[in-house]
Amino acid sequence: MIKKPSVKTFLVLAFLGFLLTCSTLVAGEHIFSLRERAKIIDHWLQLRLERILPEVMKRENIDMWLVICREYNEDPVFLTLVPATYFSARRLTMLVFYLQDGQQLERLAVSRYPIGNLYRSVWQPKKMDQWACLAKVIRERDPRRIGINVGDNFAFGDGLSVSLKEKLVKALGPEFSSRLVSAERVAVGWLEKRLPEEIGVYHHLVHLAHGIIAEAFSSRVITPGLTTTEDVVWWMRERIKELKLDTWFHPSVSIQRSPASPHQGNVIHRGDLLHCDVGITYLRLNTDTQEHAYVLRPGEKDAPEGLKKALAVGNRLQDILIGEFKEGRTGNEILLQALRKARAEGIEASIYSHPLGFHGHAAGPTIGLWDHQEGVPGTGDYPLYRDTCYSIELNVRVAVPEWGGQKVRIALEQDAVFTADGVIFLDDRQTSFHLIR
Repeated sequence: MIKKPSVKTFLVLAFLGFLLTCSTLVAGEHIFSLRERAKIIDHWLQLRLERILPEVMKRENIDMWLVICREYNEDPVFLTLVPATYFSARRLTMLVFYLQDGQQLERLAVSRYPIGNLYRSVWQPKKMDQWACLAKVIRERDPRRIGINVGDNFAFGDGLSVSLKEKLVKALGPEFSSRLVSAERVAVGWLEKRLPEEIGVYHHLVHLAHGIIAEAFSSRVITPGLTTTEDVVWWMRERIKELKLDTWFHPSVSIQRSPASPHQGNVIHRGDLLHCDVGITYLRLNTDTQEHAYVLRPGEKDAPEGLKKALAVGNRLQDILIGEFKEGRTGNEILLQALRKARAEGIEASIYSHPLGFHGHAAGPTIGLWDHQEGVPGTGDYPLYRDTCYSIELNVRVAVPEWGGQKVRIALEQDAVFTADGVIFLDDRQTSFHLIR
């Protein structure tokens, strides 16, 4: 059963989400200018560095975190740690985060070029070698555990190159290099946790994505008998660009048909069941959505009952899955519990949900892969934390009487946030088909 947020929580999220110093969102399809977006992103970054990073470093028992990378070979976390006007590292860039007494976070840059006003620059190139400066900074602070981005499970926590690690070890010497530990879980924790301000605005991002799909799956875009699936795909790409948004993957549109249909190929015809997969990027956050549409036959006012029941089964699987979201459970535990309950209800189910945030397939616990329904070692063993976002991605196969008992695949993907109030769908979810006349 979907848990709904308390009135108090809803009001707090709504207020914080829209109480930005630079602007406020408005109804409809308002899209911020690039300048406004930069202000929002930088405002959020300041808050994230003040609130989230100290909490994660303390949780993972890391006194100092180093993010070191070179231009065009950036660490996966680097661009989430710098202002909106930064598109890459410059030459060799070093960020140092030092958690003093588990409370105060010091932010330093050992870099030739300044990085906004978020980091204090400590390197004077004419006086000292860059690696020597980094070693000096570390020795002066004497951290017990120095986190570096090397790890076996998450790409997000494995961004330090071999050559840069070798240089770091050489610069630190035996005593301090012996204190180097994996900061993989710091990187994941930093990336996955969302501010209340970000959650509040995430509803709007998903609303935009839903609006793009609704327009694509309508007679404004599709003329049955003429429009192809590729036409719709490229319309989506163009529409996203028209809105001055980005997409993090090429959209897809596919067709399922009754075995009695005389049609083949990718031209859309009446009686077809359509499916799409679309993801947009805005304000450094990503959406990922899959929905279905039905193309009405002459005289039809709704989809066949069998298809509607199949969609309801997909919704039921969503309910089962999100009902298993409990803080501290691993992705694998959530997956196996949900599949067990689905099978007990006779649902032919497949679950492959993933975290969502700064990346489309983002940092956090993997909850199944389409080809690993038994669990995913490593990323699936990571626990669930509050204030994190997910694409609730799954499918069911259901026989449709009107299609001669042929099974249809209802593949749904709806974005959601996990908070103290449970799982909340962002801008709700699809419970009825888009109907194309």
